[in-house]
Amino acid sequence: MTRLHIKDTVDKVGESVLLKGWIEVRRDHGKLIFFDLRDKTGIMQLVVNPKVSAEAHEVAQQIRNEFVVEVEGKINPRVEKQINPNLLTGKIELEVTKLSILNKSEPVPIAVDTDGREIGEESRMKFRYLDLRRDRMKTNLIARHRIIKHIRDYLDAQGFAEVETPILSKSTPEGARDYLVPSRLQPGTFYALPQSPQQYKQLLMVSGLERYFQIARCFRDEDTRGDRQPEFTQLDLEMSFVEREDVIALNEALLIDIVTKLFPEKKIQELPFPRLSYKEAMEKYGTDRPDLRKDKDDPNLLAFCWVIDFPFFEKNDEGGWTFTHNPFSAPKPEHMQDLVNQTNIENILTTQYDVALNGFEIGGGSIRNHQPDALRAVFRIMGFEDERIDKNFGHMIQALSFGAPPHGGIAWGLDRLVTLLRNEPNIREVIAFPKTGDGRDLMMDGPSEATPKQLKELHIKIEKSKK
Repeated sequence: MTRLHIKDTVDKVGESVLLKGWIEVRRDHGKLIFFDLRDKTGIMQLVVNPKVSAEAHEVAQQIRNEFVVEVEGKINPRVEKQINPNLLTGKIELEVTKLSILNKSEPVPIAVDTDGREIGEESRMKFRYLDLRRDRMKTNLIARHRIIKHIRDYLDAQGFAEVETPILSKSTPEGARDYLVPSRLQPGTFYALPQSPQQYKQLLMVSGLERYFQIARCFRDEDTRGDRQPEFTQLDLEMSFVEREDVIALNEALLIDIVTKLFPEKKIQELPFPRLSYKEAMEKYGTDRPDLRKDKDDPNLLAFCWVIDFPFFEKNDEGGWTFTHNPFSAPKPEHMQDLVNQTNIENILTTQYDVALNGFEIGGGSIRNHQPDALRAVFRIMGFEDERIDKNFGHMIQALSFGAPPHGGIAWGLDRLVTLLRNEPNIREVIAFPKTGDGRDLMMDGPSEATPKQLKELHIKIEKSKK
């Protein structure tokens, strides 16, 4: 007999079926023993009656919550008073004829039959493989999968190619702190994990690919900051021969398509998405990611907006200039001469565009500097000497010198988007195995110390800090 998923039993009344899964609840009513059997698709009530199968009843007496079992039996309609309207299978039950224990379970340290919000987050993260058994978490991960699949199918139809870019890269100053990976074969040198695929995707435009995307893993070694993760996921895309309006139009259409096709219960407040300049957003709302919802108590109301016309540069703590978005952005065309001449710096506006949703930034991008002299001017404004520019970004400047097309793109914070569409409070609820705010993996007990042999192979010596 072939195993069925629980969701596929609804139209099997009167038939014998084989199910496998976990015991979620046990109810012993004297001679009758009831179980709720759980698989990834739903819950099925099992009835074990010694008059139907004495052998199955004997096995049932050994079974406790979270045991993994295999069960055969006949699908029967429930009696009227036992119908559960909250379950897909609420009108049926399985009369057990055969029952086998596939694996036993110790008493679980956290409940898995609730939504988990009553449990301390550290306990949930330590026993994440158990935490993911709860229906809410499974639904979050499946929703995430469906969003990603929808994105892939949509962009494929628009002529995009998905390309994987390297995880081991070169450390370059792009804003956040890099995670460094020592090289065993080149002692004293280090790879960096990518903060984003920014440079690689621009190099793909230089290569002539024209339309690229990737569901990309990104890494940033940031200080403890609430709802952040040291590794996270972006939808990353880049397009050649485009202007700002082309990138905005495609991304707005994709976001609308995701909501209408996958989350029809949700309402987008305003179409097309309203636009605000950075100056207008800051003056009116005090933030560059305003929450424009007219009813903030409506969990299914989505207020998207675009924020444009950002300043290119801002003062850093040392009094010099730094970029507000990333150094590879192009200025607005009317400000290009100021950039190249390194004049009127405080008034240069960039082609950056951010998309916000309900008070959170979910994506940001820009048209890029595709002229090598213009990119070099950005770094000079930031106080970089030519020698340092060539050392850190010479590969980019050289690439742009070989006929780079005009291009631009965007990166979405995919974790944040899924969080908002699922009405969850933070991104850890939609990531399978998240880390704490300070980057610890409580389940795997990481980061961990390296062995002396590993350190020796990497030519690394750990010095104890002096107190």
